[in-house]
Amino acid sequence: MATTGSDSDVKTDIITLTRFLTEKQHDLGPHATGDFTLLCHALQFSFKSIAYYIRRATLTNLIGLAGSSNTTGDDQKKLDVIGNDIFVNVMRGCGKVKVLVSEEEEEAIVFPGNGKYAVVCDPIDGSSNLDAGVSVGTIFGVFRLEDGAEGKPEDVCKPGTEMVASGFTMYGASANLVLTMKGGDVNGFTLDNALGEFILTHPNMRIPRSRSIYSVNEGNSLYWDDACKAYFESIKYPSDPDGKPYSARYIGSMVADAYRTLCYGGIFAYPADKKSKKGKLRILYECAPMAMVMENAGGLAVTSEQQRMLDVVPEHIHDRSGIFMGSYDEIKKVNAVYAKYGIS
Repeated sequence: MATTGSDSDVKTDIITLTRFLTEKQHDLGPHATGDFTLLCHALQFSFKSIAYYIRRATLTNLIGLAGSSNTTGDDQKKLDVIGNDIFVNVMRGCGKVKVLVSEEEEEAIVFPGNGKYAVVCDPIDGSSNLDAGVSVGTIFGVFRLEDGAEGKPEDVCKPGTEMVASGFTMYGASANLVLTMKGGDVNGFTLDNALGEFILTHPNMRIPRSRSIYSVNEGNSLYWDDACKAYFESIKYPSDPDGKPYSARYIGSMVADAYRTLCYGGIFAYPADKKSKKGKLRILYECAPMAMVMENAGGLAVTSEQQRMLDVVPEHIHDRSGIFMGSYDEIKKVNAVYAKYGIS
């Protein structure tokens, strides 16, 4: 029987996240223990579970506040609590994690056993947007612990350069997972709900070197320092008569803004200001994982002091920082403006 064109176009050689991780493990040869692969399988189960609950949130009365605040002072949504519980239980159950740091937990959670890894995460970033149906996401980073580590704060309060992997999952029209490993490519996967698998749809993602798009909460501009104000004025009101102002694109959910910036280029910023002197975003489980993704995709990420974000050592597990991240040339423009104010 003849095969129709539509049938012949069906792709059957699909690279799932499970296959992708297995092939990466094989590439490492006999030195690979498989522990990291098993940890990644546990992470993807967490992402699938959170995606499921978010899709059904309105139908199962999971929207709204849970009636409490997390350790960083944010009001907890019901899904914040569920997302955190999922991460805690799955990381404990996989047997490969010794330490879990979550935005929703005041202290690091230390699991019994001989786990070799520490996982840092914001289980549901941007949850204040949930009731409006705006995209939210999970941000995560993975550290390999030193032999004999007991799970003390100093075991995880390390610069982002020490991470072995990081990424984020955005829950929107589809669930999109972006994953990168130390010194490796950035790869994007999309959850196929019918198969229950993350499928490799965006291999070797590269952020455009330059793009005239900026993403920032300009409602805070009253509190910005002079250097920050000068930078944004320069891109909105270019001095060149033939220059065009940048386009503003701001969703208000870091994962969604970061994913759009990664795909289309430009700059995402959440600078420190007079109201939040150290910055608003947490270094360990928001800034550093995003910075690793941006750098491995060909971009840059710096603090409000213009220090490389991946070099910053958090003072405690919930320490904060300002951040500028995105296309390489766009961050260099930020560096140049700040240098005029003696900040470099």
